[in-house]
Amino acid sequence: MHDAMYYVSTRGLAPQKRFTDILLGGLMEDGGLAMPVQYPKFTPLELGSMRSMDYRQLAYAVLSRFADDLPSDDLHALIDRTYRPEVYCNTVSGSDARDITPLFTLEPDLHLLELSNGPTLAFKDMAMQLLGNLFEYALAKNGAELNIFGATSGDTGSSAEYAMRGKRGIRVFMLSPHGKMSRFQSAQMFSLQDPNIFNIAVRGVFDDCQDMVKAVSNDLDFKAKYRIGTVNSINWARVSAQVVYYFKGYFAATQRDDQQVSFTVPSGNFGNVCAGHIARMMGLPIRHLVVATNENDVLDEFFRTGLYRPRGNAETLHTSSPSMDISKASNFERFIFDLAGRDTEQVRAMWGEVDRGRPFDLSGTGLFGKVASEYGFQSGASNHAHRLATMRLAHARWGRAIDTHTADGLKVALERREAGVPMVVLETALPAKFSETVVEALGCEPVRPHGMEHLESLPQRYEVMGTDVAAMKAFIARNAA
Repeated sequence: MHDAMYYVSTRGLAPQKRFTDILLGGLMEDGGLAMPVQYPKFTPLELGSMRSMDYRQLAYAVLSRFADDLPSDDLHALIDRTYRPEVYCNTVSGSDARDITPLFTLEPDLHLLELSNGPTLAFKDMAMQLLGNLFEYALAKNGAELNIFGATSGDTGSSAEYAMRGKRGIRVFMLSPHGKMSRFQSAQMFSLQDPNIFNIAVRGVFDDCQDMVKAVSNDLDFKAKYRIGTVNSINWARVSAQVVYYFKGYFAATQRDDQQVSFTVPSGNFGNVCAGHIARMMGLPIRHLVVATNENDVLDEFFRTGLYRPRGNAETLHTSSPSMDISKASNFERFIFDLAGRDTEQVRAMWGEVDRGRPFDLSGTGLFGKVASEYGFQSGASNHAHRLATMRLAHARWGRAIDTHTADGLKVALERREAGVPMVVLETALPAKFSETVVEALGCEPVRPHGMEHLESLPQRYEVMGTDVAAMKAFIARNAA
């Protein structure tokens, strides 16, 4: 038997809670993020027994340790309903959909982990599909309703909407930066006609959208009155679901249980790679977690120098890997919480600076020394020219078309790989989502999964709004469940 799992806030001023208490929420009451009191640990013997598990079995092994207040049979049923081959069948590589996240080997010790075969062709589906089923389950138990309020830079929004469309008791209000996503990404969201989905295109950048979500989440009275929940990667259930595919990727890329693997993760909001950090803390033999950014390199700057300097909105660049056009990494607070030895006073001080638009600097401190030595982090950055060159290389050398974000990851992975250590690049989207840049790189349109051939020509339904938080609250109040 394991001790019961409780969650605390990174800022230390919120009461401890169980998984079902934090499932529907985002920020904790003190503005911090939920973290387990201690990480569940897998022994080498337990890891050995997990090697032969399929995706659903692995998901249960991992998630049952985080969601131990859910009845075992219910968690099994939710996982079995979520991770079915017919949900993750959009593979264009010819991989077996029954693997859910197939490993595609480019060459010995260099792999892509396919995470984008779900309904919206992005890795966000891996967790979001489970979240949709978890939310519906929890709401049905209490006869309650929920208004999901979130922000997207391109993929979270469609992934959330496809997971929540038609779900009982749920409405989705999704903010996105107006005109800053690919045409495919916009069409994927705005063409949904389900009455419980509300798309709001905000005149600004992603960070404006994220700031509005945080402002509404921090208005505790409004949040309570309108039952506001979140699906952004600040939601703990979503991050914990992402931990599973690190285990799947590790076992697929190794033969021995003591072998180390490195993962390269394209990252903007730090959620995807944060799940890798958690997997490593749980005992998975990860050598390096390599953070790959685009021109918006706030994370690369930190991992190189120790300076965390969120950019102003005017400094946030619009790039050809738009899902990473983020200058404030929400999940980064979770890693800093661990790095600081869970000293909540220190975390509050650092994020007090960040919330005032100021940087914090750990260079020259003992903490920054631990980033690589104790936690295995490395980083690198990519730009548009690198992206095109890497997409051409992948196509010419390995016959593989990749999207722009995966190209950022592969570019950095090729710089950071080590002899004898398998390097797994997390594929973050299918190239069909970013066809404009694929055509620029390869001179041909990427393959589209069946049924998505004419997505951009479908009628679209969305509101355009400014960054006025009061106006946004009024819109939610008028349309809430």
